[in-house]
Amino acid sequence: MHPLTLPKDWPHRQASRHIASTPHLWHVQIIGAGPDLLLLHGAGGATHSWRHLMPLLADRYRVIALDLPGQGFSRSGARGRSGLDPMAADIAALCAKQGWHPAAIIGHSAGAALALRLAELMQVRAVIGVNAALGSFEGLAGWLFPAMAKVLAMTPMAGHLFSMVSGTRTRAQSLIDSTGSNIDPAGLSQYLTLLRNAGHVDATLAMMAQWRLDALLTRLPAQTVPCLLITSDGDLTVPPVVSQRAAAQLRHAQWVDIPGYGHLVHEENASAVAALILPFLAAHCGG
Repeated sequence: MHPLTLPKDWPHRQASRHIASTPHLWHVQIIGAGPDLLLLHGAGGATHSWRHLMPLLADRYRVIALDLPGQGFSRSGARGRSGLDPMAADIAALCAKQGWHPAAIIGHSAGAALALRLAELMQVRAVIGVNAALGSFEGLAGWLFPAMAKVLAMTPMAGHLFSMVSGTRTRAQSLIDSTGSNIDPAGLSQYLTLLRNAGHVDATLAMMAQWRLDALLTRLPAQTVPCLLITSDGDLTVPPVVSQRAAAQLRHAQWVDIPGYGHLVHEENASAVAALILPFLAAHCGG
């Protein structure tokens, strides 16, 4: 699929635009009015991940959601800039170029790590992580998983082959099930669209291969930005204890669990997530 072609069923398609900011061509969706909120999806996701939450925030804020480089409908101009630090630097440059001044950054999974890194680069009043991936793999997995991603990312046609194998509705459902979540059929179709996009898969593999959090995790006690970490006890991808431990290290952090949902809790029950986010934003960002 061409990176600038959005399917007709893509959520908030009318709010989409493409913005060139070196070295990438970004797919961005903007709705609402008020203080800026920046929304960052996790690895392998796209703006569709926020489809239910965005309208709940847009009454009080200008909601800016983007696709990470090469993922979704953004086009990467530098495959080697898929790690935490270069990706955060490129997002900060995009915000500066567009005159966006996020009062808060909301990140899901790996997007929460990006949000905390951006809080070190920009003046942000608050950070919110939804099932934040703020831990490192332990033991054998810490070596094996990144190594596998690196090998796949360096293998010609790996993204294409992965898409061929995984781009079926059954496989997409299996991947969603493995997160502990149960999402709506439209959402499943949108994830299937992404799985069938070899460029999206390739960019996700590159991100996994280049992802390193050790330095960021070491600096958590120095973070001064207020943080809200939201988890769900059914998350099979990132256990809630990861956010619990991070909250204990951060100076100004709250950890709240929403029981009964999985890694994609913001897609399963956006109203419950918004009910936690909006008071936190009002206290720290106005709106």
